[in-house]
Amino acid sequence: MLVRGWRRNWQQRSKLERIDLYSRLTLSVMPWLFTLSWQLAPFKSDIRHAPLPIALGLALLLVSLAQCLLSNRNIQLSFAHYLGTAVFPRRRQLPPLVLLLVNLGLLATMAGVDGIADSGLLIMTMNAPVAHAITQVLVIPVRTFLIQSLALAALCVGVLAAVGVRGGTLAGVVPTMLFGCVLTLIAVRPSAWSLSVMWQAEEARDLQARLAVAEERLRFGRDLHDVLGRNLAVIALKSELAVELAQRGRPEAVDQMVEVQRIARTSQQEVRDVVRGYREADLSTELAGARGVLSAAGIECDVTGDSGGELPAPIQSALGWVVREAATNVLRHGDPRRCTIRLRSLPDSVVLRVENDGAAPAPGPGGGSGVGDGSGSGGSGLAGLRERLRVLDGSLAAGPTGNGLFRLTATIPLGPTVPPARLDRPPAAREAPALQEERR
Repeated sequence: MLVRGWRRNWQQRSKLERIDLYSRLTLSVMPWLFTLSWQLAPFKSDIRHAPLPIALGLALLLVSLAQCLLSNRNIQLSFAHYLGTAVFPRRRQLPPLVLLLVNLGLLATMAGVDGIADSGLLIMTMNAPVAHAITQVLVIPVRTFLIQSLALAALCVGVLAAVGVRGGTLAGVVPTMLFGCVLTLIAVRPSAWSLSVMWQAEEARDLQARLAVAEERLRFGRDLHDVLGRNLAVIALKSELAVELAQRGRPEAVDQMVEVQRIARTSQQEVRDVVRGYREADLSTELAGARGVLSAAGIECDVTGDSGGELPAPIQSALGWVVREAATNVLRHGDPRRCTIRLRSLPDSVVLRVENDGAAPAPGPGGGSGVGDGSGSGGSGLAGLRERLRVLDGSLAAGPTGNGLFRLTATIPLGPTVPPARLDRPPAAREAPALQEERR
């Protein structure tokens, strides 16, 4: 599945790169097409066949081709400027502007020597700003581009009027030049905008994939913490007890080590289940397991209230993790002698409360008391539980209540989105055997 997802993302990105290449090639070819059509067409009939007009026409064609070369040279950087990945240097805007002014000067000279007909003059005027506008429209805002186009049209009218162009031809210079500018605007800007949106969408998909991977890593780490925490605590407790019994020459040490071996094998299977992503904590099983483990450690444990069999599966799973983490923390922290677990199903919510004595008086990191904190020094017990409950709009409160007591309360609402469902109760977990002898 991971390979298929990687291949699909690679194909999507490859397709986007081809669209990007096609767009850039189109903008690179466009000024050449306009120049070769609008600059060559007047040579047939509109330019007077005399040495000076022909020489001016050829010079104008060469200047237009130079404009195309500069446009192709700047198109990549102007695209990067529009996409926000680079800055277009101002010094690179000067050569295209100089060539544009030379182009207008040659047009005015041809019109002044009566070397071109009115129709040819208007066609060449329309082509004059295209090559420069292709990169300019990507570098400056649209409003600024339109103002510059109007100023360029006014400049062209003034230059042509100075050399004697009058009447309808002079009046037609403004719409023809603006047509060339607007045509470039509507051809270039939407294409660049579409390309930028596609690249942003691709970046968003990449970011979403990275966030999904990070979230899965957090979930995996949280599940390993929840699965192994209690079991490792019990293994440490029973191993220590077995050492003490062995030092006294008591045969019960063998029984304790057999239990350690069983718990270790169970932990291996649970880790495999977590890796496969199939494991879900069952509330009834976790309540029975917590009572057995705490009793085996010499802690009196009472489980009261509802059984939780009527609760929806997601709520049972979340509360099962709360019971497991709470039992683990009772074993790890403080010196508890009694623990009470109470589950209540209210009309609009379900409340699980775990309370134990023997809490440490000084608050632990993150505002916990140490007992039930689940964090020790930088742990993630309560943080993982809050993440699980947050998915169901639930909440978790944990802290000392005075007189050496520590209380952990998990509340999950029973809203319309989580209707109660009748679930078959799984068989209760096998309780851990009682200790043969209390620890001194």
